[in-house]
Amino acid sequence: MLWSLIIGLIAGWLAGKISRGNSFGLIGNLVVGVIGAYVGGFLFGLLGLNAYGTIGSIVVSTIGAIVFLWVLSMFVKPKRVV
Repeated sequence: MLWSLIIGLIAGWLAGKISRGNSFGLIGNLVVGVIGAYVGGFLFGLLGLNAYGTIGSIVVSTIGAIVFLWVLSMFVKPKRVV
């Protein structure tokens, strides 16, 4: 359980750096990473791909988190600074 949270935290942080250029804080990164792990596992399963080990889990979770953030950005309008 703890290891999954650590991988989720790393994946959420990486996804934040790749997709938006900043992070979401500790809790935000953890949530994005955990959701990304589920999304990534689902997508990789659809494609028939497997990832093994810690690095594979981080890669799958990060890709899933990036996809999650992309889908989320389609529903959330950016704030306009006046």
